[in-house]
Amino acid sequence: MSIPLSIYVGRRVSPLLFLGFASGLPLALTGGTLQAWATVESVSLQEIGFLTLVGTAYTLKFIWAPLIDRYSPGFLGRRRGWMLITQVLLALGLLVMGQISPATSLGAIAVMAVLVAFLSATQDIAFDAYRTDVLATYERGAGAALSVLGYRLAMLVSGGFALVVADQWLGWSSMYSLMGGLMLLTALATLWAPEPSNPGQAPRSLEEAVTAPLGEFFRRPEAWALLLMIVLYKLGDAFAGALSTTFLIRGAGFSPTEVGTVNKILGLSATILGALFGGALMARLGLFRSLLFFGGLQAVSNLGYWVIAVGPHNVWLMAAGVALENLCGGMGTAAFVALLMGLCKQEFSATQFALLSALSAVGRTYLAGPLTPPLVEKLDWPGFFLVTVLIALPGIWLLWIRRADIERIDMQGMQEDRAN
Repeated sequence: MSIPLSIYVGRRVSPLLFLGFASGLPLALTGGTLQAWATVESVSLQEIGFLTLVGTAYTLKFIWAPLIDRYSPGFLGRRRGWMLITQVLLALGLLVMGQISPATSLGAIAVMAVLVAFLSATQDIAFDAYRTDVLATYERGAGAALSVLGYRLAMLVSGGFALVVADQWLGWSSMYSLMGGLMLLTALATLWAPEPSNPGQAPRSLEEAVTAPLGEFFRRPEAWALLLMIVLYKLGDAFAGALSTTFLIRGAGFSPTEVGTVNKILGLSATILGALFGGALMARLGLFRSLLFFGGLQAVSNLGYWVIAVGPHNVWLMAAGVALENLCGGMGTAAFVALLMGLCKQEFSATQFALLSALSAVGRTYLAGPLTPPLVEKLDWPGFFLVTVLIALPGIWLLWIRRADIERIDMQGMQEDRAN
């Protein structure tokens, strides 16, 4: 079976690489990179810890998502208009951040970082809605994959590359100005991106924008089963990755340099490759078969960590296990994001996608994070990684028994594509 990689140069899909880059660029600049700057400027550890609260906007973005559904800026459509506004304001915000020193004005730079994070989260709301609205059903996997690629590249630029630029060449202030310039360039992608062929009608009132997305979703007979599936589908993957770096250093005995090199280079490359391959394959397999196949691969790939735990101390074995897990995880991510897009109605895609994506983080945040340490203490690392395979099975089982619902989502999407 041929894999239609040409789908990535499609008129609706290709701009998502640059829009995904725009989505990912501000995150590190208000997170890890800002913390690095504060550290270099000898800011106290307690004050640096305070800066971690800046990213709260990303977890609360569903609160103001109805505003993005209800109101249009009056140009470039209901989605691209908001994207352009936030990208221009983000560029200005990063330029201003570069003019403030954490050493002398930590409060001021923290306020600007909160504003940048808020604008970035708002851009994400509009971008997720745009991506949901513009893609044909068969393009959703490829669109999700290309967005992931752009996002990850932006994280490299604003995380690793930005630190080198600040330390070796330009200094921190000029580096933030450079990142602001890059952010402004991404607005060109918004101007280039096509308008959805059927953008959908905006809610008639703000009250409708708040209540109708939930009402529409929960009127579906399969609503609760789909919500549970969203929580469970990548749960095994979340457990396996929760303390993976700690395992590789403390449990398997590899050096931080070895782990960092493998995770940052090979792991990231495998994730991107998996997302791109999975996104293209989805155009052939359809949504249900992709979710089932990729979900099974996600579960089995956790055994790569088990092999590392019980096998000989060998960096190539470690690299192979990490690459396998990231490759399969990237494929699963492409299918999972396509599922979230398929569950959204165009009228409320900003609010529904924000809510569903927030729900998808429940397992990672409230289950995998707290429960992984006691499981490791009880089972040791080899037993724990075997259990992560079992943790992945309920999501696959629920997917199987709700096959008709998933296929109906795919069929409805294709019917809407033909109607448009």
